Amino acid sequence: MEISIQQAPRTGPNPLVRLVEEHRQYSRKLEAILAQPYLSENEQLEAVRLKKLKLKLKDEMEGYARPSRTNQQNV
Repeated sequence: MEISIQQAPRTGPNPLVRLVEEHRQYSRKLEAILAQPYLSENEQLEAVRLKKLKLKLKDEMEGYARPSRTNQQNV
């Protein structure tokens, strides 16, 4: 699911922006690792670690999107 930064609340520094950027960084690193024809054991472990970090961040981003969806449904 693609989460738009515009869905985040506009008060103070936007933590969603940070989460989205971190998710992109992990994606780039993961793509670079997986582009290799052969992965060492350490590279395989790093790929798994990056996937877990991406999932964690996605869950956090979903948490920001969920309240806005609820508010839109109640309108």
